[in-house]
Amino acid sequence: MNTNTRSTDATSVIAVSRVSKVVAGPSGELRILDDINFAVQARERVAITGVSGSGKSTLLGLLAGLDVVSDGSISVLDHDLATLTEDQRARLRRQHIGFVFQAFHLVGSFTALENVMLPLELKDAPDAQSRAREILERVGLGKRLTHFPRQLSGGEQQRVALARAFCTSPDILFADEPTGNLDAKTAQNVIDLLFELNDEFGTTLIVVTHDAAVANDCSRTIALAGGRIVD
Repeated sequence: MNTNTRSTDATSVIAVSRVSKVVAGPSGELRILDDINFAVQARERVAITGVSGSGKSTLLGLLAGLDVVSDGSISVLDHDLATLTEDQRARLRRQHIGFVFQAFHLVGSFTALENVMLPLELKDAPDAQSRAREILERVGLGKRLTHFPRQLSGGEQQRVALARAFCTSPDILFADEPTGNLDAKTAQNVIDLLFELNDEFGTTLIVVTHDAAVANDCSRTIALAGGRIVD
């Protein structure tokens, strides 16, 4: 099936319609994404794949409202991102979206517990510490609460990042190459945990990945080449 022909749906969690992204290059305009169309339903697990430079991370940034489209529209949780201010997009992310990155992006001066507490405190959760402790125990780090990122292995740091992403029970989680900095065995453990937490929390999951095994474990794959969706 050519995913580019998939119609958008007004009830979708994410709806992308005729999206293009153009930036200025040294020799003129550079079209990074061209006529992207797809919809994602609640609790779907979708992989975005493609070689480096195909537009995967650019698309993820647009879906998260971290950048704006050049043409077309993106609706996230019934919000047209083009109609929101930067502050409103940030509020949408804070209230409804979680992130996991290849480079972990933990706060180096915070302990594992403090890193997980951070998004809860930003949402004014009254039980931030107890909730953070609970999910760190769930990901197997109950004895690492007071450790700083530099005292943790790569796999442990990514588990802290997973705990931080899921602790607020996000409606949508965006994961950008979550296993890119890990060895094969650790990567598999992290992916297994990511999918387990996704099922437990009922989160809609969008994963950018080079890993065919990760993509195969998703319910659907959106493959990019040259900024367009291909079969």
